[in-house]
Amino acid sequence: MTQQDDLIALCRRGDPAAYTALYSQHAVAVYNSILRLVDHTGEAEDILQESFVAAFRGIEGFKNTGSFGGWVKRIAINKSVDCLRKRKIRFIEFGPGLIFEEDEITDESEFEYTMEAVHEAIEALPPGYRTVFNLYAVEGIPHAEIAQILGLEHTTVRTQYHRAKHKILNTLRVGGYHEK
Repeated sequence: MTQQDDLIALCRRGDPAAYTALYSQHAVAVYNSILRLVDHTGEAEDILQESFVAAFRGIEGFKNTGSFGGWVKRIAINKSVDCLRKRKIRFIEFGPGLIFEEDEITDESEFEYTMEAVHEAIEALPPGYRTVFNLYAVEGIPHAEIAQILGLEHTTVRTQYHRAKHKILNTLRVGGYHEK
C-alpha cells in the first residue's frame, strides 16, 4: 500500500488529518489547473473548495486505479467548464469544410520565447480557444475527451486547438517576444 492508499483509507473512516494531508498534497496543482481555465482567482478558489468537497464526499466511490490527484483534478476541470458555461462562453462549432489544415501550422520549433511571453499569449486567446488549448496542451486531455467534456464535435476541438496554437505563435511573432 502506498501513502496515498493509506490516506484514502483513513479518509473513508472520516479522519480529518487524512483529509488535510490529501488536500495539502494536491491543492496547488488542482488550483493551477482551475485558474488556467476560469482565469479569476475568486472563482478558482471557490471551484477548488467545491472540488475537494465533492471528492471527499465521493471518496467511497474512488477506485484506486489512478491517482487521487488526477481524480480530483478531473472533478475540478468539470466544475471549471460548468463555470465557463454559466458565463456563456461560446465554443464555436466548425463545419466539415472549416477544419484547420495541418499544413497551415507554422513550425514552432524555430522560435524560442520566455515563459512569461507564452503565458501572456495564451491569456490573450478568446476564452473558447484558451479553454481547449489548456485542456489539451497543459492538462494533457485527449481531443476526444475534451469534445465529450465540452459537448463539442471532435473536429471542432481539434480545429480550435490548432487555431489557438496558430494565434499564440502569431501573437509571439508580432509581439516581438522572440528571444535571441
